[in-house]
Amino acid sequence: MQNVPVTSVYAALLGFIFVVITLRVAQTRNARKLSLGDGGDPEFSKLIRGHGNFTETVPIALILIMLLELQGTATITLHTLGVALLAGRISHYLQLTGSIDNLMFRVIGMILTLGTIIIASTRLLFGM
Repeated sequence: MQNVPVTSVYAALLGFIFVVITLRVAQTRNARKLSLGDGGDPEFSKLIRGHGNFTETVPIALILIMLLELQGTATITLHTLGVALLAGRISHYLQLTGSIDNLMFRVIGMILTLGTIIIASTRLLFGM
């Protein structure tokens, strides 16, 4: 079995972020006594969507980075993709949940996240 040390670093960091995001939703849910849904609260809805968006995008990006690592892609390329994904997810979450008002943080977050997925996918398909 091959090791994937670079992917492992970013998976671990993103895993910690996932726990924080999940706990934030759980704490809000508990405080508002809601087992499902957002109770019509737009701020809570943003927290839920931030969690959902993270959950929807991070696994595929990490899988793609891991596959590149298994194919022997240069470490600098893997770190570049990992940092872009990490920065993108943090940026997107902070704006979506209202921690930062500037909409550009959300846009940049999605550009970095989707850019990581597109670049990794392209490299896997075409060996670039």
